[in-house]
Amino acid sequence: MSLNTQQMNTSTSHRIKGPEFRLSPVAKWMKTAIIASLASATAFTLHAQEAQELTDDNEAELEIIDVVGTRRTIQDQIAIKRESTTVVDGLSSEDIGDLPALSIGEALESITGAASHRENGGATEITIRGLGPFLSATHINGRQATNGSGDRSVNFSQFPSELVKKVAIYKTQDASMIEGGVAGVISLETVQPLDFGKQRFQGEVKANYNPDEGNVDNSLQGDLGFRGTFSYVDQFEFDNGQALGVSFGVQRQDISQPEAEYRSSSPTGSSLWACLNDPTNTNEGFYRSSAGDCEDQVSGSSNQGYNTDIDPETGKAISDGSPYAWTGSSRSFRQNETSDERDALFLALQFQPSDAWDINFDAQVSDRTQQESRHDLIFLQKRAIPGLTGPTLVTNSVGGILHWEGQDRIESAGEQFSREENYRGYGLNIEHYATDALTINFDVSYSKTEREELQVSNRGRTADRQFFSWDMGENIPHFTVTDIDLTDISNFTDSLRTRIDRENTRDNEIKSARLDFEYALDGEVFTSVKAGLRTSELSFVQYGGSQGNGSRNEYTLDTSNTTALEVLESCQKDFPESDFLSEVSDGNLVTHVDSDGNVVDSGTGSSWATYDNLCFSRAVAASQGAEFAYPELEYENSGTIDVTEKTNSAYVMTSYDTEMFGKLVRGNFGVRVVDTEVTSIGFRNTFDVVTDELGVLSLVTGDSLERIEGGGDYTEVLPSFNLVVNYSDDILLRGGIYRGMSRADPSDMGYSRTFQTDDDIAPTSLADLLVGVNGSGNPDTQPLMSWNYDLAFEWYPNEDSIFAFGFYYKQFQGGFQQRTVLENFEIDGETFALPVTNSVTTDDEADLFGIETSIAYRWDNGIGIKIGYNYADTDFEFEDSLYGDTFITDLDGNTTQLTAGIIPPGSVPGFSEHVFSSQLYYQVGDLDTAIIYKYRSEYFQPYTSNGTRLRYVDEVGVWEARASYKINSNIRVKVEAINLFSAPKSQDYYVQGNLGEVNDYGPRLFAGVSVKY
Repeated sequence: MSLNTQQMNTSTSHRIKGPEFRLSPVAKWMKTAIIASLASATAFTLHAQEAQELTDDNEAELEIIDVVGTRRTIQDQIAIKRESTTVVDGLSSEDIGDLPALSIGEALESITGAASHRENGGATEITIRGLGPFLSATHINGRQATNGSGDRSVNFSQFPSELVKKVAIYKTQDASMIEGGVAGVISLETVQPLDFGKQRFQGEVKANYNPDEGNVDNSLQGDLGFRGTFSYVDQFEFDNGQALGVSFGVQRQDISQPEAEYRSSSPTGSSLWACLNDPTNTNEGFYRSSAGDCEDQVSGSSNQGYNTDIDPETGKAISDGSPYAWTGSSRSFRQNETSDERDALFLALQFQPSDAWDINFDAQVSDRTQQESRHDLIFLQKRAIPGLTGPTLVTNSVGGILHWEGQDRIESAGEQFSREENYRGYGLNIEHYATDALTINFDVSYSKTEREELQVSNRGRTADRQFFSWDMGENIPHFTVTDIDLTDISNFTDSLRTRIDRENTRDNEIKSARLDFEYALDGEVFTSVKAGLRTSELSFVQYGGSQGNGSRNEYTLDTSNTTALEVLESCQKDFPESDFLSEVSDGNLVTHVDSDGNVVDSGTGSSWATYDNLCFSRAVAASQGAEFAYPELEYENSGTIDVTEKTNSAYVMTSYDTEMFGKLVRGNFGVRVVDTEVTSIGFRNTFDVVTDELGVLSLVTGDSLERIEGGGDYTEVLPSFNLVVNYSDDILLRGGIYRGMSRADPSDMGYSRTFQTDDDIAPTSLADLLVGVNGSGNPDTQPLMSWNYDLAFEWYPNEDSIFAFGFYYKQFQGGFQQRTVLENFEIDGETFALPVTNSVTTDDEADLFGIETSIAYRWDNGIGIKIGYNYADTDFEFEDSLYGDTFITDLDGNTTQLTAGIIPPGSVPGFSEHVFSSQLYYQVGDLDTAIIYKYRSEYFQPYTSNGTRLRYVDEVGVWEARASYKINSNIRVKVEAINLFSAPKSQDYYVQGNLGEVNDYGPRLFAGVSVKY
């Protein structure tokens, strides 16, 4: 394929005049941009052809081609993969600041087999080969990184891509790598200034415009955001042969993250139920004989719904065979005003006092504050009305509701939310070349993340229950209300309430040190031996309060001091957004009709009455004589989680490089031994053992707290073997085997324990009184282990091309199940072994296999492609704790089924069957353009607050684009866009087909200029 110039007759007498169309301003802009791009591309191609002709005329001249931009990036990706001993894919930049992505998450997504979980429109947690982030590990400059989520994943939006030099994903491991990645290890590297080898001043400013933000009157952020980056790299040589390198980078980001949402009640608590939909059952469900919540029985228990408990007479669920429908306590729309501010600093110092020493210090600092002002329209909808809700209900094949009618309250609610997250990472690495053969490396590091969330939640509701209905559209529901204008704030004067929360305050800290030795061998087969020791201590603290993981101040309006209407009118604001949810809706979100069914204009549309959240909260608190203030948290609290994980490891590894059967082979083999000890601290109320006059014992709870402690440990052996065969000059065969491990999340290893007593038998001893323990958190959770096998074929026709195909197989050893075990407790000087039921890692085995392919090719005309695809399949099963099959294993190892579920199990958390990424680029001369498409099939994503319930994120394909033009050797202009065609994120609760949430982000556009000297 080539670009040819043709003569065209432009005489007006030969033109055929067709119909004229008037272009919109956007279309005109697009047309101009396309014509300019084509003209520029043609000009650059002609210039390149002329330059080639001049070279052909003068063969004595040597042409030196400096490959830069997208082409250079892809060449580096190919080189990283080809030269590695393990199975690895990476992305590097020629200069600091040249990584071709708006965030680390977007950069990692371009690597074959990697995909992201999207939040606020951008990539956050990364999965490898379709496996969830809890099965991966993330290292920054070879060290573990902390996070504020309570798990082991890393929020990559915390780190600016402009200050990272290289990202890589290791899909097989060797013994020298820090343990922790069954799926793989994500590695981020910052620049080492002496190795960089040149002075560089670089500055970049990007303006950010989000089209959806242009429709929002945002109180937190303007329509135009920015991110500014400055970096400096230099080297200094001294007369005595010493050398010092300095690298320094800072970034300021101040942007919005527009997001419009449809939401249903989440499955994490007790607000989403499978309500019975049986016309013959008038005691509960949608056909109950009296109005009430559909999960409650008219005569009997509450919060029941479909009963999955095993009936001992039938061996089936008590509600077996009953039809049901999924009903949340509410369905709502959420409009957001948003702000995202981040300050980052990266620093590196490299000092070489002599040829025998190399000393590196690096630091990464990131402070990020996200804010949202949320405005919700909430329809309560669990209430079933006899003769109305049941007969009119329409559902799909999985019980997802398509049409609902009823009578309940409607709320205008609001939240003011902020999250502050601070990351600090420091490392010192000293490498000493003791002899020509022996190298000693010492590394010490520290990483800490602090997160805190503040939230104000407000509510005003209708005084009476309103008749309304809703129908599921193509993407989200649409509501019809009768004789009520939801844009009139005077309709929400009942039950004004505010809640002021401080929650999810977490500290995650890692301190580590390692010592490595490498000895070069002189043999014809074995080239070196490496060995090392590593010690680390991870600590995780989540502070408790009056609400478990936080504290709350709550106030209801005292109407003796002020009326509800006065509060609402004094704080009222216009609905902040036009065209709200227009990208995913089929029309008006709310249709207002009168009692005859005629549409009323007022109240019909996609808006509702809103107010300033802080004004509302202050007014409600003042009515109670209180001042607006966020509550305090405390360490000594029953809701506190305090986990310390100490790890010691040692490894030995041998590398080889030789010839066998006429082929060059290289690789390594070794073993790593890991010993881990977990200590978990909790707090509970004190108690006293009281004996009455008859000698009968009872347990009396005191007012103070006491510290309790639990723990666990494990030792694992992790062998590994890697092989690369140079089948020919351009074909490699690659294989790897390793045993991997993934540890439980720190937040799941808390220690909360309270005693169960038996007061019915008149106990006269502690052994009779104490019969068991209620508990949450298991510090003795064992890691999930796996054996991993990789085979790959790789063909490298030239430096721009790769055709690689790989097969991998993983055998997991472990699942998650409730099991009763004995734990020792010391009471009144005596030790008692008491049963406690908790989540444990089982010995179950599951298989996963997949194929992975990478293709890159570039034509002579400057057009190139890069394609990555990963397919995986697994029989791993994750049962939902409420509506799945659940089991319990007693002390004797006997397993009993507790419930017969109505939903199929999920897979490995984060597992996607298909992951695809592609890139089409055009680079000629100083013009560099690319369009990127990324696809991920549906996957199960656990909640952080309750990881035992199923939530599916639906499949999505996202388009990105970027272009840059090099004005001269120092200045380049850039434009970039993510989520180009406004792909929303949708989620299903419990089962696919039961829509739970839709997030509409819109595209994000950046344009800027970078300057280098």
